[in-house]
Amino acid sequence: MPRQHLLARLCSECCLFQAGACLWWARITWRSSLHGTAASASAARQETSSAIFSPLISTHGSSWACKLRLSSCPLFPAGLEADLNEQLHGQHLAKEVVVQAVQRFLQSPRPEKALVLSFHGWSGTGKNFVARMVASHLYRDGLKSECVRVFISLLHFPHHKYVDLYKAQLKKQISETVQLCRQSLFIFDEAEKLHFGLLDAIKPFMARYDSKGQVDYQRSIFLFLSSLGGNTINEVALNFWRAGRAREEISMEFLERRLQLKLQEPEGKKNLIDFFVPFLPLEYHHVKLCTRDAFLARGLPYTEAALDEVARMMVFVPKEEKLFSAQGCKSVSQRINYFLP
Repeated sequence: MPRQHLLARLCSECCLFQAGACLWWARITWRSSLHGTAASASAARQETSSAIFSPLISTHGSSWACKLRLSSCPLFPAGLEADLNEQLHGQHLAKEVVVQAVQRFLQSPRPEKALVLSFHGWSGTGKNFVARMVASHLYRDGLKSECVRVFISLLHFPHHKYVDLYKAQLKKQISETVQLCRQSLFIFDEAEKLHFGLLDAIKPFMARYDSKGQVDYQRSIFLFLSSLGGNTINEVALNFWRAGRAREEISMEFLERRLQLKLQEPEGKKNLIDFFVPFLPLEYHHVKLCTRDAFLARGLPYTEAALDEVARMMVFVPKEEKLFSAQGCKSVSQRINYFLP
């Protein structure tokens, strides 16, 4: 592979967007590919493991020039917080926890363990949306990046009788991804349906350990997306509404205690989850905001009447109050098709 093409690929493997600039970095031993010698590969590993990529990439004629300083990512993609503030509706707790947790993790020169976040809430409240946003702000190609692996329980691990095969495959896929990308992201959707044997397979990658002389899993991020605890979260939100209190008054401390009482942490994840991330149920005005975003994403004009009409198509619960959208914003994009010419 030509030098400039190799460097371009390596430098664009992972980028973190911050104020319109990119912090480019990847775990590389590109000199070994350029020179094909064990000595140069060793030198490259030593050089690239000693620092981080500078946020500078320049071009000189047809060649690429990257300042290589790889070790950890000291900057946080500020655009993530801004985008969540703009596009994630009704989730003040999730925004706060995710932004702070990921920011502190990326800024840590040597994390003790992989970052493990457990998302909880009803369908359509934004769990998958936030996972996609994290991926898109960590990697140029988002979920399509080689550094990201997404597992959906019933799709990738549908049969319990094959759990041993799944365990071997899962371990292999995680190991290969971390060897390729030091900063890796693993997303487990429908985590409540994940076989406990698979949790045992994942546990070593999330635990604290001394990685000296081994593959370093401590810079990985694991996201578990689950509907468990959704009813508890909704009950808290409903009680606040009935008491005449704003949902923004719900604190993480108040809700987390109730979540922990209801959620029995599987043995495979015990003491490994760093943060529970609650997603509150969405109200009528949140659905309207999601509908507006769906129109804008397609470049379509909209009216307040159209937003109201889409919101009224949704089913709201409980039966008496009709306060929360039973599907969150999940089917909004499909419903605006009714307004297309």
